[in-house]
Amino acid sequence: MTLPQTVAFSRNSANVFFHILTQCNLKCRHCYINPQQHGQNTLPLSSIVGWLEAFSQNSQTKNLIFLGGEPTLHPDLPAAIRHARRLGFGSITVDTNGYLFHDILDKIDPGEVDVFSFSLDGATRATNDRIRGDGSFDTCVAGIRKAVAKGFDTSLIYTASRANLKELEEMAPLLMNLGIGRFFIQIIGLRGRSACQESETASEGILQIDRRQWLDTVPRIARRIAESGITVSYPKVFLNPDEEFECAGRVADNYFIFPNGRVYRCPLCEDYPIHSLDFKENQLVPAARLNESDFFQLNIPEGCVMNKLIQPQNLSYRKDGTAEYKIACCLLKEEVKPA
Repeated sequence: MTLPQTVAFSRNSANVFFHILTQCNLKCRHCYINPQQHGQNTLPLSSIVGWLEAFSQNSQTKNLIFLGGEPTLHPDLPAAIRHARRLGFGSITVDTNGYLFHDILDKIDPGEVDVFSFSLDGATRATNDRIRGDGSFDTCVAGIRKAVAKGFDTSLIYTASRANLKELEEMAPLLMNLGIGRFFIQIIGLRGRSACQESETASEGILQIDRRQWLDTVPRIARRIAESGITVSYPKVFLNPDEEFECAGRVADNYFIFPNGRVYRCPLCEDYPIHSLDFKENQLVPAARLNESDFFQLNIPEGCVMNKLIQPQNLSYRKDGTAEYKIACCLLKEEVKPA
């Protein structure tokens, strides 16, 4: 029997989430990119190189993820990947919607990128395209097949919401058919403003999944998919009152970089100018206080203080005013490996 294991924050490695642009060809309903806060520019290669070099110390312990917008829209992505490889980053991932612009798969080889991570939000064309845009299902599936045929390792991200939760169980045969090795289930609404976004259909209501729906559905289906030979990861999200809360901002090295030079340590903060670091002339410098790093130090019975401030609708209280549960750090993961 496959059982989930909580993946503790690593104190010996760092994750660098590098948004090299915010432009995208799609308009996904749950997109967390906020051009007013993240910038609308496409970083020149010189800036990408300089910012990568700012993280080059002990680079072998750092995992680098290129994001956008859609990162393959950047014409210099191959050069950025090669520079990152020369700097010795421990792993390099490209997150993509599958359109794979600029013939990216023909301009790099599997030795230069560890994983291409694709995004689908439905097991069927109808559901995915309603969320991500017409034609996106077929294009992404074709992109995955091409990447696998060329020898690239692939993973797939599924952002679960009320609009597609019913199809999560149907993903197992599709993942196996596509040759996906790792499946990431994300929860909608723990960053950006999509938690308050109304669905296009009245029956779905708010897109965010509530605690009972998540706990009744996601862990069970994750175990079932893992039984088919695929490693599955998903956010812990909810803690019992007696479980210890730990903030990644205090104990782990995660960096979320945007084209306007802002660097956040917590993705929940990304809609607000409370980033803890800035790039100034390719140097990483502390941002003005107060900022997110000050909030990380607060301890509250509800767990994540940023969730309490930004999305209190995720919480529930007993009649005596005590919290029924805690919200876990959004970077705390459960992992289910094949038996």
